[in-house]
Amino acid sequence: MDYRLAALKLLCAQLKDAKEVASQNAMSLGNILFQRAWLQTQKSTTSVSQGVLVSASDENDHVGAPLLLDDGTGVVQLALSSADFRLRPWKTGMYVMVVGGYMARAAEPPTIKVHKIVDLSQFPDREAMWYLEVMEAYKLFYRPLIEELE
Repeated sequence: MDYRLAALKLLCAQLKDAKEVASQNAMSLGNILFQRAWLQTQKSTTSVSQGVLVSASDENDHVGAPLLLDDGTGVVQLALSSADFRLRPWKTGMYVMVVGGYMARAAEPPTIKVHKIVDLSQFPDREAMWYLEVMEAYKLFYRPLIEELE
């Protein structure tokens, strides 16, 4: 993992436009190279972002079942990389913030290999603020770099 590359603040829908750059072991969004994405969403079994979990191990037969995260723009799968993360009681409907490496594989849902996951359910205002943060980052930093290619 190259920590010199920023963790981009993104919505799930924006991840769909990311392209793999094999020579850099990274993804690109326009001219921006990244390996990690910062998403917030409610926890789910099929989505990743700051958002709501739509599927969690509370509904599955075993601990460590895939989590799906839905941020309202799309769903990503969360791959919990640490035993500590897998043993926590993740519940459907939780609002979480996730930071991790983005992996796009053919015929599989977009996946975030989780480096950090935080339950933000106690802070209901975070969801509205997240969309504003992503919009501001896009307008100030990402859009100028993406438009350079056009």
